[in-house]
Parts: sequence; structure tokens; C-alpha cells
Amino acid sequence: MQRRAFLAATAGALAAPALRPAPAEAQSASRAETLLLVQEYGPNSMDMQGIGASQPVNGVALNCYDRLLSYKKVPLPDGGGHSFTLHALEPELAESWQEASDGMSVTFKLREAKFHSGRPVRAQDVKWSLDRAVSIGGFATTQMAAGSMEKPEQFVALDDRTFRIDFIRKDKLLMPNLGVTIPYVIDSETAKANSGGDPWAKEWLKNNVAGSGAFKVESWKPGVETIYARNDDWWNASKPKLRRIITRDIPSPSTRRALLERGDADVSALLPPKDFADLAAAGKVKVVGVPVPNGIWYCAMNSATGPFTDVRLRQAVAWAMPYEKIMQAALYGRGVIMSGAEGGPTTAWPQPFPYNTNIEKARALVQQAAPGGITTSVLFDAGQATVAEPIALLVKEALAPLGITVELNKVPGSNFRGELAKKNSPMVINRFAGWLDWPDYYFFWNFHGSNSIFNVASYQNPEMDRLIDTARFTSDAAAYEAAVKGFIGMAQREAPVVPLAQPLHDMAMQKNIGGYQFWPCREPDFRAFTKG
Repeated sequence: MQRRAFLAATAGALAAPALRPAPAEAQSASRAETLLLVQEYGPNSMDMQGIGASQPVNGVALNCYDRLLSYKKVPLPDGGGHSFTLHALEPELAESWQEASDGMSVTFKLREAKFHSGRPVRAQDVKWSLDRAVSIGGFATTQMAAGSMEKPEQFVALDDRTFRIDFIRKDKLLMPNLGVTIPYVIDSETAKANSGGDPWAKEWLKNNVAGSGAFKVESWKPGVETIYARNDDWWNASKPKLRRIITRDIPSPSTRRALLERGDADVSALLPPKDFADLAAAGKVKVVGVPVPNGIWYCAMNSATGPFTDVRLRQAVAWAMPYEKIMQAALYGRGVIMSGAEGGPTTAWPQPFPYNTNIEKARALVQQAAPGGITTSVLFDAGQATVAEPIALLVKEALAPLGITVELNKVPGSNFRGELAKKNSPMVINRFAGWLDWPDYYFFWNFHGSNSIFNVASYQNPEMDRLIDTARFTSDAAAYEAAVKGFIGMAQREAPVVPLAQPLHDMAMQKNIGGYQFWPCREPDFRAFTKG
């Protein structure tokens, strides 16, 4: 597949648990206006800015809140729905914006819109929401800083419908960063009225939605299901076609697949690659696969401590990697292989590295660096074991003939981040995807000497840092191209990380479901779904 090609439960399992009384409009929603999505697990909070929010909370932020702006939709080539481009921004709560002549601020004009409470959306709400995002700590504050939004003083409410962001530096990521699922606009007065004295109403917003978005949360039962009802007062004239969305949490992938195949569920997410491959081949349901932007499965090798401080051993692993077997036995073809590049690096990311499976080259490098062989280990996340464990086993099998003995270290998903933070694992199988689809954004998190938790290889190189920083902040196109090719070429030569595959983000749905929309957060957009 080319890089840009897109590709038995009991009746009781579907019985809805007891819910608090639904509004009359939701009760009257027919099956034709209701979508049932089955997923492995649902949101653990209603607040994506909050500490510890899980991946599905992005879906709450996407569908129940609005942001200042969004991204232009781009049709998928096979007609299966839409993806997006970060390079064309479109209005959401901001109906227009104007950058200052000196390029050091941007001013937004807000449209007339109402929160779910009935209060009008004001510039003061926007300021409070962005102040909160840069101050609350954790992932939200880190994500805001990725676009050089770092201090509350940068955000100014000029009047009720005029809002300004002052730049601390020119940063091409600032405007696109306003479209991700962190800087959403909160009904600040309602939040503060229920805050119990907490300036950011963390506990109340963890359990309640205070947005202006296309859907309201009708019921939330953590670990069971979340029910969304359409907000008929949403400002957008293009109202969602569906009146009610039920997302049901079903841990078993075989049960989720069976519900879809029987026609009892409309959409299923997060199935193993083998299931998506089987469903696509059978043709009874529709499978839409989008290569995850700025995302790869990779094998990282610790370049700060242990045997892989020797670049020759890292290169040996890169030459020994069974790329094709990994694509077929772990990903079942649901991805884009990242090996066998010819020619020099380009400015694209992800891009294949110039390694392919060549055991003789790998053996020669091991004989130079460790003629007596080594014993090491590979860490991977049990929560991603459907893909990660087959990869780890294939790596173990491939390295054994070279005299590299690999022990498997499978840790629970709840402990995986903690193990990464220790920075002492010799090898790690992992997947990372950055929301903002620029190579310098990816490399900042994964290769920069600031040594974030995502720099799994603990790679430190001042020249790499210089190239990444140049690419992040230069406005010169030639300097940017040279810097990107420079740091990608360095990563290829130094091989602290070996890219294996760019995965597909797959969704399976009944053939009468249309309107699929893929966004950076990788959560379903209920606003766009249709049902024939």
C-alpha cells in the first residue's frame, strides 16, 4: 500500500443499562436517527484539559465543545469519508481573524453562539479557557506550549466578541494548535459557579460538560456507556444528521466484531489489525483506514546507557529487522512499511529509512561491536500487545542468530509510561503519533536533547537539537528544508529509533453509515456521521 493510500455476544450485551430520564427529544429519536458505536473503553472524565484524561476524552472535547478554529476537510481518495489538512484553517467559534502587521499577535472576532446553559459565548470565556489550559499542568499545558502558548498574559479579551493572542515568539504551530482538542472554549461562569472554590473547577468539569458544541452528554456511566444528544441550538447551520449517539464500552474485541457483523452495532473502533483485515476482505461491512499522520510503530534503542550506546549495534538491529514479517504477522497489512528507502532523506514524515532485512550486514556489524554477543531485553505495553507482542517476538527471533539474546519485558498499560520515564530499558517497542503533522514537531518530542518522556531512546546530540530548533522557528523555506533533511538523515545514520510501519487508523461500520471524518485526535466525529 502506498503511503497516502487510504484504505457471540448475548442479547443482554446490547441491553441498555438503566439511565436517568432522557429529554423528550432524545426519547423520541428513532433508530434511524441513533448511532450505536462499540469501543474497547470510554472516557474516564469529561475534561480533556484535566490531569489523567484518557484518549476517549478527546471525543467529548471534539463533539461537546467548540474551538476558535478547525481544519479544512479533505476527501479520502476512495470516497470513504474525509481527512484534513493542517495547512488550511477554517472558522469555528471565531468567524474571522487578523494577524498583526508585525506578526506578533492575532485578533479574533467571535460569532454569536450559545453555551448549553443558554449563556452567550464571550471573549472572556475564551480567555478563561485558554488561561486554564496553560496553567492546569500535565498534558494540556505541554500541548499548549508546543505552539508557544505558555502564559495567561498572552490572552486578552478586548470586548465581548473580540479576543487577541499575543505571541512570545513567531511559531508556525500556534494557529494550528488552536484546532486540537485541548484549547476548547468552556462556559466559564457556569464552571466557576460550580467550582467549590477551585479556580479551574477541575472536579466539577471532570464530571460535567460546559460547552457550546454540537452534542450534549445525556448520560455517562464510566466503563459502561456514554450517551450523547444533539444540541439543537448549536450555532452551526449544518446541524448533525443524527440526534442520538450511544457509545458502549465492550472490552472484548471478538464481541465488538460479532456485534458489527450481526448488524447490532453501527460502528466499531479499535479492533485488532487482523479483525480489520478480515472484515475488509469479507466485504460485509465498510472498513476505512487512514495512515496515522505523524505516527509510526518503532523499535527504540537506549543510546545513553547499555549496549546500544554503540551505533554499530543499533545499525545491526536496523539491518536485521524483519520488516515484511512485521507488516504481515503483527499489522496484517494495515499500515505502510517504513523500510528500503532509496536516495537521500526528504522533508516528509513519516518516511522509510534506508534499511531493509539484510542479515549479512547485521552480522558483520555485531562481529565488530560485540563478537561475543549480548543479552538484552525489549519493553512493550501489554495494552498494545495485539501488535506489540508479535513485533517483540519477531525481533527476538531475528536477532538470535546474530548472538543477541532478547528477553521480553511485557508490562501493564497502567505502568508503561512509568517504565518509559525511567529511561533504562535497552530496547522498546512503541507507537507514537503527533497531532501536529510537521516533522520538527515529531522530532522535538522524540529526538530532542530536552529528553521528554517520548524520547524513548534518550538520544542526546547537540547538532540534532540545533537542526530541530532551526526547523521549528525559521521562516525561511530553504533553511527549513535543509534542517529537516539534516535531522532525518542524522536519525537514519545514528539509528536510535528504527521505524517499522506507519499504522492505519481503522474504523469499521455498516455500509449505510456515511460521513466518516478523521481528525488528529483520532476519535469519531459524531457531527459528521450520517445513516442511510
